Amino acid sequence: MVRFLLSKLLYLVPTFLGITIVAFGFVRILPGDPVLLMAGERGVSPERHAELSAQLGFDKPIVMQYLDFLGRLLQGDLGNSLVTKKPVLTEFLALFPATVELGLCAIVIATLVGVPVGVLAAIKRGSWFDQVSMTSALVGFSMPIFWWGLLLIIFFSGYLGWTPVSGRISLMYFFPQGTGFMLIDSLMSGQDGAFASAVSHLILPSIVLATIPLAVIARQTRSAMLEVMGEDYVRTARAKGMPRRRVIGVHALRNAMIPVVTTIGLQIGVLIAGAILTETIFSWPGIGKWMIDSISRRDYPVVQSGLLLIAGMVMVVNLLVDLTYGLINPRIRAT
Repeated sequence: MVRFLLSKLLYLVPTFLGITIVAFGFVRILPGDPVLLMAGERGVSPERHAELSAQLGFDKPIVMQYLDFLGRLLQGDLGNSLVTKKPVLTEFLALFPATVELGLCAIVIATLVGVPVGVLAAIKRGSWFDQVSMTSALVGFSMPIFWWGLLLIIFFSGYLGWTPVSGRISLMYFFPQGTGFMLIDSLMSGQDGAFASAVSHLILPSIVLATIPLAVIARQTRSAMLEVMGEDYVRTARAKGMPRRRVIGVHALRNAMIPVVTTIGLQIGVLIAGAILTETIFSWPGIGKWMIDSISRRDYPVVQSGLLLIAGMVMVVNLLVDLTYGLINPRIRAT
């Protein structure tokens, strides 16, 4: 298992190096001058512009700027925001729990609904349930997040008035946020209605963010189950007279879970991309909205370091998925 882990870790080094190049180059191809944006409506003289550019290192050749960025990165320095002057890592850690809370709720909804739907669709192949569930999954996968989110806001928040429009909790509640996770902090606050308010604010964003992963997981589970249920060992288990639940739950589902786990792990990247739009629509104060605001302000350190942190998080999740393969099927460790 140690050798398997080391082989996976070696792949992360060139991958992360490539991500630094992409993150550094992406922010610099965006139109706009960060120095002029910092100056605001007052503007800045050419002399002051040159002075600020020299202070920020923008007057150096692009290769030297990248090497400086990489050198600071290797020392653990992600830089400071050009707008707030705060360390990028500090801002990221302050907003990260909000995105994690939203993402975890979304992936839990997608998994708890998608896997059973996929299993039932495979068992009842060709039935009305199979047709309806897979058609719904296709519609959910094809639906733009921003449009779907606005529809839910109009119907559930505007027309029915069941859920709040935006934010993480009602403004009438105020308490210290020790963990950064609103569900936990509101529950620990002891204030009546605080936890219910946090849950109600989380419902619509979680559903919107879970839509695409749910559709992908359901379709992948169905496909994997259909493939596994045709294997010899499943037919042998049936021939021995084993209960149908045991055949499906132990022999079929366990072996079908490897591609499903792969799919769930890959959906982390989809959740991050979806969180950018979802957080913007619902004014959810997470790293997605933070990145959108930073891009509009041409805040170079925040954008490039934020991309690196997000990419690093996705890489760690994919590593954990690879390790899960080895736990589900030990034969993979030898490959």
